[in-house]
Amino acid sequence: MPYTRTAPAPLTRRGRGSPPTPAPAASAPAPPAPSPVVAAGTVPTRLPNGDPVLATRVRPPDPPAAAFLPRDRLLDRLDTAVLRPVTLVSGPAGAGKTLLVADWLARGRLPGPAAWLTLEPSDNQPGTFWAYVREALLTGVGALPAELAAPARAEHVEPSLLLRLAVWINARPRPPVLVLDECEHLDNPRLADQLHDLVRHTAGRLRLVLLGRGEPQLPLHRYRAAGELTEIRAGELALDPDETAAVLERHGLRVGPAAVGAVHHALSGWTAGVRLLALAAREADDPGAYLGRTGAGPTALADFLLAEVLRTQPAPAQDLLLRCSILDRVHPDLADALTGRRDGRRILDRLHQDNAFTDALPDGWYRLHPMFAGVLRLHLGADAPERVDELRVRAAHWLAGHGRYRAALDHAAEAGAWALAARLLVDECALGELLTGPDAARLCALFARMPPTERSPAAELVRAALHLTRDEASGALRILEHVEPLLPAGQTPLRLAAVLVRARAGRLLGSAPLADRAAHRAAELERRVPADVLERHPELFALIAADLGSTLLWHGRLDEAGRALERAARAPLSPVTARLRHDALCRLALVDQLRGRPGRAEHRIHEADEEADRSGLPPDCRTEVRDLVLAAAALEHDEPAEARAALHRAAGHRAAPHRAAPSRAPGGRAPDRDPVVALASGVVRAELQLAQGRPDGALRLLDETRRHGLVDRTSDWSRERLAVTACAAHLAAGRPEAAVAALDDVPALAPHSLVVAARARLAAGRDERDTLTGLRALRDDPALGSATRARVLLLLAQAEAGSDGPGCARLLAEALATAGPERLVRPFRESAPWVRRRLRGLPDLAAAHGWLPGDLRPATDDPGPERCADAGPAPTAGAPVEPLTGREREILLCAARLLSTQEIADELYVSPNTVKTHLKSVNRKLRTANRRDAVRTASRLRLLDAP
Repeated sequence: MPYTRTAPAPLTRRGRGSPPTPAPAASAPAPPAPSPVVAAGTVPTRLPNGDPVLATRVRPPDPPAAAFLPRDRLLDRLDTAVLRPVTLVSGPAGAGKTLLVADWLARGRLPGPAAWLTLEPSDNQPGTFWAYVREALLTGVGALPAELAAPARAEHVEPSLLLRLAVWINARPRPPVLVLDECEHLDNPRLADQLHDLVRHTAGRLRLVLLGRGEPQLPLHRYRAAGELTEIRAGELALDPDETAAVLERHGLRVGPAAVGAVHHALSGWTAGVRLLALAAREADDPGAYLGRTGAGPTALADFLLAEVLRTQPAPAQDLLLRCSILDRVHPDLADALTGRRDGRRILDRLHQDNAFTDALPDGWYRLHPMFAGVLRLHLGADAPERVDELRVRAAHWLAGHGRYRAALDHAAEAGAWALAARLLVDECALGELLTGPDAARLCALFARMPPTERSPAAELVRAALHLTRDEASGALRILEHVEPLLPAGQTPLRLAAVLVRARAGRLLGSAPLADRAAHRAAELERRVPADVLERHPELFALIAADLGSTLLWHGRLDEAGRALERAARAPLSPVTARLRHDALCRLALVDQLRGRPGRAEHRIHEADEEADRSGLPPDCRTEVRDLVLAAAALEHDEPAEARAALHRAAGHRAAPHRAAPSRAPGGRAPDRDPVVALASGVVRAELQLAQGRPDGALRLLDETRRHGLVDRTSDWSRERLAVTACAAHLAAGRPEAAVAALDDVPALAPHSLVVAARARLAAGRDERDTLTGLRALRDDPALGSATRARVLLLLAQAEAGSDGPGCARLLAEALATAGPERLVRPFRESAPWVRRRLRGLPDLAAAHGWLPGDLRPATDDPGPERCADAGPAPTAGAPVEPLTGREREILLCAARLLSTQEIADELYVSPNTVKTHLKSVNRKLRTANRRDAVRTASRLRLLDAP
């Protein structure tokens, strides 16, 4: 039975107890469908998996108007309890916890505004939990600042987000009340620690009210000892005899003391049990006698629910209840789809009006009482197990046709309908969610259960994507070659899925033809994708653009790569695209680094880090490209220790838990690691060996990279990068002829490669005139990066040194001026003996560039040769090369207070790596070597004064 997608028809708002009615329409009425759960005038918060927040979970329930019994003695207890930081209301299911606190909130007897959150088992992940807490506060307390964004990843939340939340709570004029219902679902110790930290950091300003069937994992013993906890337990929640009589009376039962006593004794004041028996007794010929024979216990109540609630209903209602027990929430039209009739709205509304354990929700949906639904599911599974899967498939079709594909996907998978589940994922254009986003791990685990016998085109495409999550590009392409000819021409989602697989395979294999073909096909198909699908899945074309950009980068097509990566970095920011954008920004930084612009690369990393902090992207989800760029930039600044630390972090990213465990592909072949990352890692590690004076170690690493990291995957550009780095290693080892030989049969095309090749030829005494002509032409290129330009100028200055003319001094001064703003020490380190010798004759120039290490500058009392007058004016020492940003000034002010990196991070709600990156930028701008010098220089220049 194929599903069809229909646009959800809005439901008009109505009072509880009245059936939902369709909004008026000019054309023929369409069957009502679920209304979006979006507060009026607001944009819906998204969970880390991309789902919208359910508004019904962040609002307290309305008590049943007729049968609800207000409990004044417990309301007075809550008035007193909430004066302390933590209140625990604990009792068994059906003890009346939820309705008691909801009634208390409705009466307004509160110290401050209240937020409500009903928890579910899926909230046991920190990112999901805090996203819902954020929405609860937004709904019940008021507007939140922009820095309190929803977490980007289901299983993680940044500590800085919780610190910002605590600061916001402490700044409120009245203490907010946060109610967490069904807190027994919070059994994650990490989440309990985070909630405890929030209580501790708000120091009594937050009033936390916990409702649950047991004790949460919070340190309640500490709260008791400190007098910060009030507990309302099952004994207090239990109905006393007078309240038992009142509940029975509210159900229309006026019975004698003996019947009331029998009920109270049998159920020990259990509110739900009393209500259940009252409902059944109303149908008895002699309610008093019926209640007097009351039994107790779970089995008895289950039997009671089946015998006295289910079987007292008309046959159509019984059928509907059993079929709908598989659902968490029931829409009348969904009920009709499961029963094959059209009486769902009438039956559900009557069940709600009759208090038959069916609640009407504000958005037109209904919910069966969890205990009642659980008993019905057990009964359905025991009596007709073959019907359960059939009902789940029907539910999946309806949910998919009404824009709820995630719920549909779960039902289809639970039913073992894998062809349908795969088709739902592909038709939603959501295959990219297997490759990126916070829901990727869950989806991969779900589809890992799909049997190999399922061979539908959609299932094969999902299987190919699963290969890609394990970096098995070859396996994915084998599937694609088999299934792509079978795809119908008009099926855009299927063909887009194939394009997505092809683009990612091209990236892993470093195949430009694969990636180019995928990008061309994606451009053709993009026009056919509905706008609402693009809005729901911004990751779709961003993934293809990012894969194209990475593949072009592998082939050295930097301009084209930059354009593709820019598109990926501009994808709308959401939990699904947060890591994708971060990776694209970091690869753009890698492009800048390759162009010889380390300062611009570090600035780009700044932007990526700040965005990742704002979006709550945890450190272990950030790309290793970030740290490879920072390592390369650190080497240009002659900071090998910083480079080593960055490379260590990059290696940690490869082993991070968010990545699928590496496995061997068929035939024992190793997974296809991203070649750009493999090459960059090998080259930067080799360059670190060079910076530490170990050229032969660098050559061994390059050979290892060539043999193991890039097996079967090479490009002209990758060969050039490896050969040029080997050339530099031979030069460092004093082997100029070997350096020239390293470039045999490898054309040097990139500006950096041309400079290294020129150094080798000049050192070997080859083609000096042509080499210098090429260097002069390169110097005049306006697009040349600062690091490359500094090297060109130094080579030209060295060539001029023999003539003893003024040109050498001017070129050296120009090289220093070029490198100074970014503190590019490495080009001068590569020419250290010559630089030191020349600067002896230029003491003013040497003094003006204090950022140069001491071993590259002559001592102040070194007489040296006479100063060269043609060196040009020296720049003003200490003046910033560009203004400090607001964040850099904040970090300097913290450094002036002698705070550590971690303390600065905690105070400014950013990560320690962000602080380090900003401090490096400050040192570059102020031309200082460490934070102490930076504080002194900034103070002298009055950069820390209040504006």
